[in-house]
Amino acid sequence: MISSRNEVTEMIVAAKVAKGITWADVATKVGFSKEWTTAACLGQMTLDEQQAKVVGDIFGLPEDAVRWLQVVPYKGALPTAVPTDPLIYRWYEVVSVYDSTMKELIHEEFGDGIMSAIDFSMDIQREPDPKGDRVRVVLSGKFLTYETW
Repeated sequence: MISSRNEVTEMIVAAKVAKGITWADVATKVGFSKEWTTAACLGQMTLDEQQAKVVGDIFGLPEDAVRWLQVVPYKGALPTAVPTDPLIYRWYEVVSVYDSTMKELIHEEFGDGIMSAIDFSMDIQREPDPKGDRVRVVLSGKFLTYETW
């Protein structure tokens, strides 16, 4: 019996490695972006029944794992307060260094509010460069104004 969504994530990653599956292939079969689909498979999004069945078929998951894919997850959980994985740490570093700049420029352009992480999209692409390929990340979130009442 599976007792947590984390167990399902581990099953998915193990099957991905064993079967040589790419996230792009999974996304094509699920019918959503590779970014959203990967987040869902890694436990950060909720899949509906049909999406969960497709993911279950791809990774050979048991029925109880497919049900866990449909449970709203605890989002944004990292194993430590400051990430230790080098790639994730660099994102932490980017936000730490540029957070006040992003805040200042967003407020100057849009006013008092926030960028939504709910009404949100992300696109990750390889950008060829003669000095070494670059990672192009585009984040797009709806601007939500703080309301007065």
